[in-house]
Amino acid sequence: MKFVLLSLLLAAPVVMAAADLDEIRALLANRVDQSKKAVGMVVGVIDANGQKIVAHGKMALDRGQTPDGDTVFEIGSLTKVFTSLVLADMIERGEVKADDPVSKFLPADVKVPSRNGRQITLLDLSMQLSGLPRLPDNLAPADPMNPYADYTPARLYDFLGHYTLTRDSGEKYEYSNPGAGLLGFALARKAGMSYEELVLRRILEPLGMNSTSITLSADQKKRLAAGYNAGLEPVANWDFDALAGCGALRSTVHDLLKFAAANLGLIDTPLAAAMRRMRSVHHETGVADLDILMGWHEWHKYGTDIVWHNGGTYGYRSFAGLDLAKKSAVVILCNTFFDVDDLGLHVLESRWPAATLPPARQEITVAPEVLQSYVGQYQFAPGVVLTVTLAGTQLSAQLTGQPAFPVYASTPTEFFLKVVEAGLTFEKDASDAVAAVVLHQGGRDQRAARLKPGN
Repeated sequence: MKFVLLSLLLAAPVVMAAADLDEIRALLANRVDQSKKAVGMVVGVIDANGQKIVAHGKMALDRGQTPDGDTVFEIGSLTKVFTSLVLADMIERGEVKADDPVSKFLPADVKVPSRNGRQITLLDLSMQLSGLPRLPDNLAPADPMNPYADYTPARLYDFLGHYTLTRDSGEKYEYSNPGAGLLGFALARKAGMSYEELVLRRILEPLGMNSTSITLSADQKKRLAAGYNAGLEPVANWDFDALAGCGALRSTVHDLLKFAAANLGLIDTPLAAAMRRMRSVHHETGVADLDILMGWHEWHKYGTDIVWHNGGTYGYRSFAGLDLAKKSAVVILCNTFFDVDDLGLHVLESRWPAATLPPARQEITVAPEVLQSYVGQYQFAPGVVLTVTLAGTQLSAQLTGQPAFPVYASTPTEFFLKVVEAGLTFEKDASDAVAAVVLHQGGRDQRAARLKPGN
């Protein structure tokens, strides 16, 4: 039995012969206006015939302006593709080698973990094969809503110095933010400049990506879409220090279409050889039909190969995908923490299902004492517990091993999540005490009995 609150459940999949502009507009309207999952979205498509952009929603809830191809968004982990492209370019220029140990580009007194004599190489970091974990174990931000702002080189060195690898580098795929951040940090040290300056000189200037950066100009700030969490509540922008290479860039759909055009070979650039190098190496991820390249991932489904990456911060989501055989690409930027991958994949390959989401449910106010009565733990299975907490008037639910998510009342006993299509119903016994909760998700109802305090 599987319990999931984090996965995006697709309701009423729509499989279309082709994702034309009207169909894209309808899907955007569904996500922004009907299901109210996103504040604003911009989709850009490009092929040999040119490019087109479709946008819907708002740059901010208190501003009626619709985002467009020049609106600036945080792109999160799409930054990793740029970091790997810098590496590929430096390899092409003979400045570094793919199998150079990353320790070669760090201070001599910094200890980098190794195992069985195998050191972490630059290529390992680019292909998520380093053996480093998804997050550093010493990530302890002063501001949890801006988690990487104070992750300094000293913290990175401390993490590397005490972390023990559980397997040899190069052996197994494991997505790692500190790994990608370390790669960008090491390459910047090798180049003798900041990560931002390195990306600017090697990628942004050659491709004419004038609206992509980490530090925003006054003009970019005016064009920056406000970020929102899954509950459509405003959140702060993210800042990065040592780990900028894993997620610090901000960009626009227009700029990212330039990047896509270069990768497709639709325009001639000095980065063509480096871009080909990125796609020349493959490693399995452990997920069926999915490989990791340098920076990019690649799906092999429905007879189509899609090279892609996505990104997300607390207030934004992004997706970029390439169909090299058809010389077509899609870019999607969203100013809400809401998954857009299915739409991006569907635009490139119509057999990938795109979601038509149900209308947003109406939220009601429930008395504080009623909310308090639901606080506690509910067990679905051994080791699988749903913990319900109350902060002020906000009830939240947290499944074992997952973050806590706010839940919203549609009736005094029925609640729903905004981050995924799921709901909770609290049940009472004959004495009117709360005895259980039922999780409704994916067409299934799963009941969990309430644990007594101390159990």
